Amino acid sequence: MIIQKSKEEIELMREAALVVSKTLGMLASEVKPGVTTLYLDKLAEEFIRDHQAIPGFLGLYDFPNTLCMSPNAQVVHGIPNDTPLIEGDIISIDCGAIKNEYYGDHAYTFAVGEIKPEVEKLLRITKESLYVGIRELKVGKRVGDVGFAIQQYCEAQGFGVVRELVGHGLGKTMHEDPEMPNYGRRGRGKKFVEGMTVAIEPMINMGTKRIEQLEDGWTILTKDRKPSAHFEHDVAIVNGKPELLSTFAYIYKALGIESDEEDEFREKDLVL
Repeated sequence: MIIQKSKEEIELMREAALVVSKTLGMLASEVKPGVTTLYLDKLAEEFIRDHQAIPGFLGLYDFPNTLCMSPNAQVVHGIPNDTPLIEGDIISIDCGAIKNEYYGDHAYTFAVGEIKPEVEKLLRITKESLYVGIRELKVGKRVGDVGFAIQQYCEAQGFGVVRELVGHGLGKTMHEDPEMPNYGRRGRGKKFVEGMTVAIEPMINMGTKRIEQLEDGWTILTKDRKPSAHFEHDVAIVNGKPELLSTFAYIYKALGIESDEEDEFREKDLVL
């Protein structure tokens, strides 16, 4: 069942989402060669608690850390460890926080120093596909419309679209209805309604769409061990169309990047 949110509830969810956005922005300048993912995880936990929020992943389904940290061929759900990042790595950082009793949950894949052009293209296309999908999130459209748009965009570039892992509704629990696959057929699936809040998160592989899980019970890797990228936003349907609750603007500010990619999904300017 889709849980529709009032405008007041959506504003509370925006506060939770922005805690995550600010956390990722803080981490952006810390992602560099020689840094361990466990160090970044500790920074994130302290930052979230300092902002009067609770780490949303820590202990969820018995997950042991604050962040899911997934480098290179890891797709999602990687566990932070003491292995230093090296030049040329990529690292998906997926973060959750609870504030006002609501979850924020989104992700960004960072380059560690200089990366290969083909890997940079994977990151670019995956992030672009996120917005391609978000544009389909309108009252009267359906889940399959979002998945179809993402799938077509990424497969046209020769990339693999993961099937087993999907986006999801979001609210007072991390995973609500509906599931939001990154593949599908137009006109299929649950219909979108006013007040929906979802996390849309393309997980796109450079090679095969096939994945496997490590024995730790969490880490998901590409079957061919080629790189994978992951970007995620929290989005609400407000006045019939998509409105971002999360933002990458804090990341871009830290990295000195100028971007207008989010402008079409905001009614008013974001004050940083």
